[in-house]
Amino acid sequence: MMTIFEALADPTRRRILDLLREQPRLVGELVDLLETSQPGISKHLRVLRDAGLVSVRKDGQRRWYELRPEALAEVDGWLQPYRHLWEARFDRLENLLDQLQEEEKNDGQT
Repeated sequence: MMTIFEALADPTRRRILDLLREQPRLVGELVDLLETSQPGISKHLRVLRDAGLVSVRKDGQRRWYELRPEALAEVDGWLQPYRHLWEARFDRLENLLDQLQEEEKNDGQT
């Protein structure tokens, strides 16, 4: 069975998740939106379902695919230790922008 990280490695599967984040979708909708074959989309959906990232709900002959955001908790947990790196960079960027803004303000007053 494929791990969540392996499932997320494929750009088409990430795009499917992006579309399912907006709303549940039928396979046919995903085929049209991604301009990919139905068997190809079905294969990606099976991988995502096996990894626990999507669920399927039967409605008569139709199958609605939905994102299971709670499954992304594993990814979120793995990323947590790296967040401080980005936060520090954003803080430095904010300080630089504040400094540039202050310099521009002072230049305009002279």
